[in-house]
Amino acid sequence: MVDVLVLDVNETLSDLEPMRERFAAAGLPRHNLDDWFASTLRDGFALTAAGAYADFRTVGTDVLTAQLAAAGIEPTEDTVGKVLTGMTQLSLHPDVEPGLRRLRDAGLRIITLTNGSVAMSERMFTEGGIMPLLEHRLDVGTPQRWKPHPDAYRYAADVCGVAVEQMALVAVHPWDIDGARRAGLQGFYLDRRGTPYPKAFLEPDLVATDVTGLADALQAKAK
Repeated sequence: MVDVLVLDVNETLSDLEPMRERFAAAGLPRHNLDDWFASTLRDGFALTAAGAYADFRTVGTDVLTAQLAAAGIEPTEDTVGKVLTGMTQLSLHPDVEPGLRRLRDAGLRIITLTNGSVAMSERMFTEGGIMPLLEHRLDVGTPQRWKPHPDAYRYAADVCGVAVEQMALVAVHPWDIDGARRAGLQGFYLDRRGTPYPKAFLEPDLVATDVTGLADALQAKAK
């Protein structure tokens, strides 16, 4: 068993689907959300691999600017801003609050660690009722290494004052699970979409469909 659960935020806790309407309002296809998010992660990872750093907003702005220009839409500051502001106005998946409450009541310490920014999720956590359940809310701005670089996970362990072996990452992204496992954490995969887990990555220690399912699985494991 672990002492600290490290929660990824984007898609793991937050529902990104409302962002599609912001892309449509800007004149882009709704499915551009998927390419934008994946490309933002790609470029953040590339900077980290090169030993450099830029924050999520900066990288996301560059990717969106390129998408708009490619579609023949002027990438004005107003247009870009209206799309990206949506990331601060998302909601939690409905399973998150009850699942996290059960996990905290079971004695687990709970923190978040995001490649975005802590401020980006302030409203969502407050309105979703989970702010009191979170011991720390962390982002990669301090280590200046995007997950899945091991320094990001080690930073979370340092803040919590525990060894990485006492932590488990909870995420919907296999690359995050793999990175956490290689850094010494356990990896708990939330398979929200029924997606086959890549064979190239280290396998998760536990698989659940959502946070309440994770609470069920950990409760059963503890018996």
